[in-house]
Amino acid sequence: MSKLPDVGTTIFAVMSQLAQDCKAINLSQGFPSFEPPAELIDRIDHYLRSGANQYAPMTGVPSLRRAIAGKVARMQGRSLDADAEITVCTGATEGLFSAIQAVVRPGDEVIVFDPAYDSYEPAVTLAGGRTQHVPLAISDNGFDFSIDWQRLEDALNDETRLVIVNFPHNPTGAVLSAEDLRQLAELLQDTGAYLLSDEVYEHIVFDGKPHVSALSVDELWERCLVVSSFGKTYHATGWKVGYCMAPEELSAEFRKVHQFTTFAVNTPVQHALADFLQSNPAFHERLPAFYEEKRDLFCRLLEDSRFRLHPARSTFFQIVDYGDISDADDVTLAKRWTEELGVASIPLTVFCEQPFTGTRLRFCFAKDDETLEAACEKLSRL
Repeated sequence: MSKLPDVGTTIFAVMSQLAQDCKAINLSQGFPSFEPPAELIDRIDHYLRSGANQYAPMTGVPSLRRAIAGKVARMQGRSLDADAEITVCTGATEGLFSAIQAVVRPGDEVIVFDPAYDSYEPAVTLAGGRTQHVPLAISDNGFDFSIDWQRLEDALNDETRLVIVNFPHNPTGAVLSAEDLRQLAELLQDTGAYLLSDEVYEHIVFDGKPHVSALSVDELWERCLVVSSFGKTYHATGWKVGYCMAPEELSAEFRKVHQFTTFAVNTPVQHALADFLQSNPAFHERLPAFYEEKRDLFCRLLEDSRFRLHPARSTFFQIVDYGDISDADDVTLAKRWTEELGVASIPLTVFCEQPFTGTRLRFCFAKDDETLEAACEKLSRL
């Protein structure tokens, strides 16, 4: 008997395989088409040739944990104990999985916000928990998503063990403000619920807006596990190196699971990342402008098309509305356009318990200009 009877192959694998089979331009799965910084690759090569090829400490290479602590102190004003409160994990996916397994018990409820990244609910199910889906509110323009505070308050109950937030948000690009986080802290203050904050796109926020982390709010930090990743920041999703930050007691529980999920993470890459964080502390500060230029190009190329869109506020994904072109459901259309048009995307309804996103698709613009131009030329024919 399957432990995940309702789970099939993830939509990201399905659409990427379809794109490959159809020789389509793949704007579905979220990976960049450009290489990591040359200096970072050089540091990996150095450590590969310098004996750093055995197991790293279970909690992560100390120099990397210290570098992460320094970045968090500079950006979010949170002083972390690098030894007790930071754990390096095998990408954000393992970090999220281990965090959920660490705190969720059989019968517990876990709140997620739809559209919700698809790795959350299977991990909750494997922990014996129940996932409660709370739809995000949608603005009148159909593109700005936000937490519906009344619906969240109504969903919280004595069995709520964990609330999972993902901001900057995949797939919608929504962001949280400092006021949003204060409101979240107020709603959780009289509950026994923990908070899991998925912040892998923390350095890709546009239009001069800062990323405000759950790390920055004392009332949230005391009940919080924050997961982030180097893959999105350094154009290196295939390296699968992420990290989890949590108060000492929660980190201890996280590590109990982490040590048996993966134990140690790629040693030479950890050392190289530590060096690069020290020598290039401002690299991530240039990332918003880099991706904002990609976003603006993608939107500009579709200006004369029949799609409706509003420039994404964060991440490297753009939501488009195809309602003026077709009334087909988004899953059918995403597959059809991959096969017939030659451009792959991700349908939004797969992120939702109840379809509410209408005629919307997600496109990844973390690609070179030539790829974006070729894709938009095809899309503009519709």
